[in-house]
Amino acid sequence: MTDNKKTLVFATANRNKLIEAAGVLGEGFNLELPADLGYADDVPETHFTIRENAIEKAQFVWEMFGKDCFADDTGLEVDALDGAPGVYSARYAGEPKDPVQNVKKLLRELEGVPFAERTARFRCVIALIERDPEGCEGLPEESEARADGDRGFALPDGGILRVFEGTCEGHIALEPQGELGFGYDPVFVPEGMEKTMAMLTLDEKNAISHRGRALDLLAAHLGLGKAESSESAEKGSVEGE
Repeated sequence: MTDNKKTLVFATANRNKLIEAAGVLGEGFNLELPADLGYADDVPETHFTIRENAIEKAQFVWEMFGKDCFADDTGLEVDALDGAPGVYSARYAGEPKDPVQNVKKLLRELEGVPFAERTARFRCVIALIERDPEGCEGLPEESEARADGDRGFALPDGGILRVFEGTCEGHIALEPQGELGFGYDPVFVPEGMEKTMAMLTLDEKNAISHRGRALDLLAAHLGLGKAESSESAEKGSVEGE
């Protein structure tokens, strides 16, 4: 029996992210991690913006394995902290990365700030690199840093890069609540809800989350998985798509 699923390498070591991605993309994909291909170290992320980190991670895996792949980078932007922790969200409390300590530091920084003024958003950028059988002739290079209709960016080695973005608005809770999810989920209350993300089921979270929206756009581009919803289209954006 032939397996018609499309294989993608997800450039992450975080299996919680893998579970979320599989839940959104559906059964039309085989998802692999770098660890499944023999790479056990962290995928590098050395830039100062979420977009640049996502692209860097995808390009690293593309160059190492030569397989269609995608990477995400996510940041929590808190308005009362001038957008912090932002690109440093995973290492907000320093090294090694510790989600519990990150949350504790965030709550300390917001001590005394009323709930109404604790507005924040999660932002997720996904970078997809795939080999186009029709080639890259005529496509702009990624160094031009601009979108070009529905054709994407051309990489020097024949890959095509596309970038998808999703956001989720909300507030930072006064204290952690919930046992599900990961990262800042226990203190993030999505707009229009009274529960933190850590109190939502996986399906509930994927329906409204920043990563779920970016993954919806990715799936819609690939023509598999779940179709892009009108809400995702409103809250997400695509470069080169």
